[in-house]
Amino acid sequence: MKDTDIRKYAELMKELGLTGLEIEDDSTRVRLERLREPEKPLATRETAAQPTPAQEPLPAKDYVSVRSPLVGVFYSSPAENAAPYVSVGDSVTEGQVLCIVEAMKLMNEITAEYSGTIAQIMATNGQVVEYGTELFRIKR
Repeated sequence: MKDTDIRKYAELMKELGLTGLEIEDDSTRVRLERLREPEKPLATRETAAQPTPAQEPLPAKDYVSVRSPLVGVFYSSPAENAAPYVSVGDSVTEGQVLCIVEAMKLMNEITAEYSGTIAQIMATNGQVVEYGTELFRIKR
């Protein structure tokens, strides 16, 4: 395995947010680990997380958050060149598919728990999302 290959794997780890990767071929076995940044105290995280103008928070009482139930990759459409399941302003019904979160090669459909109108889409197509990441805000 060449140094350039290892560098490419390290870049891929950073891009996907991975902390570890193990690669094995016929003659070589390489394990890459990336140190996580230490967690900031809760008070610091809350004050540091200022929303961008496009993501201004909406009043909580009028909106319902749809959060990721698992860690995976967010996809807004069923296929690469297909139209997204929903867009901002679309009306949705309870049980309607909003997106897919891929985890371990399984496509998990994320559905609306309530009827309403899509007010904000918080994730971008292809983004790695954590458990509990806010994906959508639905106006009830």
